[in-house]
Amino acid sequence: MEPVNDREIKETRIEKKTDSSEVMSTFIKYAAYLIIFFGILYFLVRYVFPMF
Repeated sequence: MEPVNDREIKETRIEKKTDSSEVMSTFIKYAAYLIIFFGILYFLVRYVFPMF
């Protein structure tokens, strides 16, 4: 005779949904950081370093 199991097994599935607007805003933020960084580098190389 097999033992009877009265407990129910519940399955929980976790699906990670990506919010495309959040991803795009993060991309735009870091792209702006890069543009500012390279702009400062360009300014230094073009105008400040030739003074020395």
